[in-house]
Formats: sequence, structure tokens, C-alpha cells
Amino acid sequence: QVQLVESGGSLVQAGGSLRLSCATSGIILSIKIMDWYRQAPGKQRELVAAVTGGGNTNYADAVKGRFTMSRDTAKNTVYLQMNNLKPEDTAVYYCHTTGGSPRRHYWGQGTQVTVSS
Repeated sequence: QVQLVESGGSLVQAGGSLRLSCATSGIILSIKIMDWYRQAPGKQRELVAAVTGGGNTNYADAVKGRFTMSRDTAKNTVYLQMNNLKPEDTAVYYCHTTGGSPRRHYWGQGTQVTVSS
């Protein structure tokens, strides 16, 4: 059974940093695409960052140069290091992957990030 559990969200001042964690079970990180999404109040959920099974990363333009996604396959955990945070980064952040047959989406419960100006 696939489980994703996020942690690390908090209230932080603009310019500050946070590191989000997503503890996984039931999947093998080295062969999975893992994503971080976020959803701000009144807005659609959007893709923030992704890492492929091979370890390649991609980022949304809004976070390039500020956010870094990484993973620790030994700990079955993915991370999102967020630096130089801005008020517009305020959102609930979700860990996500897909799998199974038929293919389905797996989401964590989300972790709240609030950036004050």
C-alpha cells in the first residue's frame, strides 16, 4: 500500500527557508517520478517540482533558483528545500506520485506553508 506523509510546513517570514519532507512507503523511489504540488486558497493545485527515477529534477518557473527537490532512497524520503520564500509561496504543499494498474494518483495529506511579508 502506497503512503505519502508530508511534514515540515510552518509559518516563516519572507526571505526565510523551510525544508519539507515526504516520507514514503510501498514504493521504490529509484524507479518513481515524485512530485511536489501546492495549492493556495482559491487557486488550482499546481506542480512545483518533480524528480525522475533517474534523479533528474524539474521546477516550475516561479520557484526556479529558490527551491531544490531531492531524495534519499535509503530513507524512502523526498525533500523540498525552499529558500528566499515569498508571500506568494503560501499554500498547502502536497507530495504526489502515480502507480498501479489501472494507474492511479497518490497524494499525501499536505503540509501548510505560510510566508508572512
